Amino acid sequence: MPSVQLFACRVTRGLPQLIAAVALVGIAIDANAQATATSPGHGWPSKAIRYIVPFPPGGATDILARSVADKLGPALGQPVVVENKPGAAGNVGTEFVARATPDGYTILMVTVAQSISDSLYAKLGYSLTRDLVPVALVALVPNVMVVNPSVPAHTVKEFISYAKANPGKINFASSGSGTSIHMSGELFKMLTGVDMVHVPYKGSALALTDLISGQVSVMFDNLPPSMPHIRSGKLRALAVTTAKRYPGLPDLPTLSEAGVTGYESSAWFGVMAPANTPPEIVARLNNEVNRIMTLPDVKERFDQQGAIPSPGTPEDFAAHIQSEIAKWAAVVKASGAKVE
Repeated sequence: MPSVQLFACRVTRGLPQLIAAVALVGIAIDANAQATATSPGHGWPSKAIRYIVPFPPGGATDILARSVADKLGPALGQPVVVENKPGAAGNVGTEFVARATPDGYTILMVTVAQSISDSLYAKLGYSLTRDLVPVALVALVPNVMVVNPSVPAHTVKEFISYAKANPGKINFASSGSGTSIHMSGELFKMLTGVDMVHVPYKGSALALTDLISGQVSVMFDNLPPSMPHIRSGKLRALAVTTAKRYPGLPDLPTLSEAGVTGYESSAWFGVMAPANTPPEIVARLNNEVNRIMTLPDVKERFDQQGAIPSPGTPEDFAAHIQSEIAKWAAVVKASGAKVE
């Protein structure tokens, strides 16, 4: 009995310390639960997400964004609503998202146009690298160097020789000043030293019409609009502008393969969000977008647009944006183009 009494005495004397320890553990668990419940990404999303497309409906940006939104909504358990906010080469919609609350309920379909705008526009209401955070690169769309069949060149080298023999006499068309199509032509001029005259149009369709009729000689068009005319023989394709050949035209070389060393240009599309969007939300969006890029029906729809799915991390996309800004800044400077 004495031993039992001694044990009881020791337990009784240690009881206050035991109670205090249990209480501290309880407080810690409760605090952790409260922190989790009030963390920025907890319970997200609990309402519809606005997916801003800074260009009009019906174009490649809009089509690709809707392809993503159709799958992203069910994956997140909330509607993902595409809203078109066009204007100023995509800068109106981009600025809208840059100023939105960084809570994961407003995202943006950004394009190569915004990386060009960074140096092309003297004044912008946003900074692509400071006011927005990369989420995921969605797709690359090759541009293609196409000429009117009357041009006496069947290869890029033949075209360069022809252009150098006729300085200032060759017109190259674009869908508008400052577009990726325009800047792809300026990059070609910068790397080859040829002297061509830029003729801007209000959209790719008008430019293609004049290219087919022979009013202009060459264009560095987005691949999808030109593809039917290449297949019909109304236009002659000389090369694609991407670093790798396009699977749909496996016999067509890249410009770099054709002798313009270092040439690489493509239209690209990706998802961004306002700066300071919680990292866990960015990670969730990145994971879902990357998964969506692997779905067979999405791949098929992208293929119809000439788009190549390009999954990766937010860090990969950030590096891509930085390299594009630097590349196009050099081209803008060489071309002398500027928009006030």
